[in-house]
Amino acid sequence: MLKLFLKAFVELTGNRFVSKQLMSVTKSRASRRLVPLFAKVYKINQQEMALPLTEYSSLQHLFTRLLKPGTRPIDNEQSVFVSPVDGVISAFGPINEKEAYKVKNNQLGLKEMLGSREKADKYKNGMYIIFYLSPRHYHRIHSPVKGTVTSNWTLGGKSYPVNRFGLKYGERPLSTNFRTITEIKSIHKNVAVVKVGALNVNSIHLTNQHESIEPGEELAYFSFGSTVILLIENENFQFTADLNPGQEVKYGEKIGSISSKLL
Repeated sequence: MLKLFLKAFVELTGNRFVSKQLMSVTKSRASRRLVPLFAKVYKINQQEMALPLTEYSSLQHLFTRLLKPGTRPIDNEQSVFVSPVDGVISAFGPINEKEAYKVKNNQLGLKEMLGSREKADKYKNGMYIIFYLSPRHYHRIHSPVKGTVTSNWTLGGKSYPVNRFGLKYGERPLSTNFRTITEIKSIHKNVAVVKVGALNVNSIHLTNQHESIEPGEELAYFSFGSTVILLIENENFQFTADLNPGQEVKYGEKIGSISSKLL
């Protein structure tokens, strides 16, 4: 019975109409009264926010907040990949030859996630890392490398939750949810930044307007907590030795690198 209830709840929150209602609530001025409670419950670090808590006009304004300049130092070493977000690492590792891998018992396919065999073939021998952003996290997404933005494309319709219930009972949310993919060409080959929506339909907003991009430069933001998946074409990429699933990371921190001998 519990399984059926959770399945029904996840299906409901993935519904376009319900998602739009949730979005309208978080954007409303009436939600401003919930801002202090939200900040307290989720223990948001107010010292790093660009504005005082009293100046946020809605929950969405708080969700999409900026940080004070200099709050996140960026590792600019040429061989380094930096975290694109503040979040929790769900999983990482090599992408196997079958172009699929498991996360919390969910089988994810590159072709399904990226929308075509051609795009998937770039990454089938590369690496992946998945970051989960809860409602308490800073919601802006940044470039992990220096390079050129070669394309952006959008796929999917529903927006199932990407928490543990959504992953267990949703319809493969990490590869079927509404998502926007940004592909960056760098000296390290291609990197795909897959931004997966959750709860709010069309809650991914692109902000980068330039082709050339630097490590840590903003690409987009979420209107609600969600997930970012990095796909790294270069099979010589190595994750930092102290990286672990469940670990909290902040954007700009080193998550891995390619040997300078291979650059």
